[in-house]
Amino acid sequence: MRHRIPLCLPAVAAIGLAAAVLAAPAQAPDGAAVLRRVDQNMGADNKVTTSEMIIRGRRGSRTVTSKSWIQGRAKSFTEYLDPPRERGTKMLKLEDQLWTYTPASDRTILISGHMLRQSVMGSDLSYEDMMEDQRLVALYDAVVAGEERVGDRPCWVLDLSSRGAEIAYYKRKIWVDQERDVILREARFAKSGKLLKTTDVRNVERMKDRWVSTRVVFKDALKDGEGTEFIVKAMEFNAAIPDHLFTKASLR
Repeated sequence: MRHRIPLCLPAVAAIGLAAAVLAAPAQAPDGAAVLRRVDQNMGADNKVTTSEMIIRGRRGSRTVTSKSWIQGRAKSFTEYLDPPRERGTKMLKLEDQLWTYTPASDRTILISGHMLRQSVMGSDLSYEDMMEDQRLVALYDAVVAGEERVGDRPCWVLDLSSRGAEIAYYKRKIWVDQERDVILREARFAKSGKLLKTTDVRNVERMKDRWVSTRVVFKDALKDGEGTEFIVKAMEFNAAIPDHLFTKASLR
């Protein structure tokens, strides 16, 4: 007859601790570390992008096609290709300044002050959105608030608080894909706590060595309509872009 050898209390405690460790969820990462990975994935190398904006308003929808040349984070040049009434409209960003040119008026205008809050082409995006520095870690303090799924993707949920009064959105809440370091959902708030805008990523693709959101719906919470869908049609990384493109003379 076999005799059972009783486990001592320390052994029982050790087994219980090991079981608890195995059952516990993964420890949430540091919020700033998550933002750094998002920024690294979104990093704006020299690239050329062709995209469509499908603007859905109260009176129907329309599609605007554009091509953008982007050099780092400080310079970008955009030309609108379609529809015919918008063709030839151009936009130039140099550091913290933004100019637009419209063929109909044959005028170049510096967009500044309250004008930055105006809609771009009647979309749910403002000029302020276009001007914003994409390095979130430089603009916001981040706290990981928990975990949720967006579709079938596990995400970290981060609460962001702005570091300066000049930042367009005082607070944000973002859902970051834990594996791909892509923001899949976002809510942007005023200082009062009022919801201003939301984004919902509908498609993500692998391009070169990074994940890219290729279909995103932006919604201005203060406007009617179903929002603006932004679709990336083509993207070329490490593109050769001539310096003269990033001058005011190129607007004309």
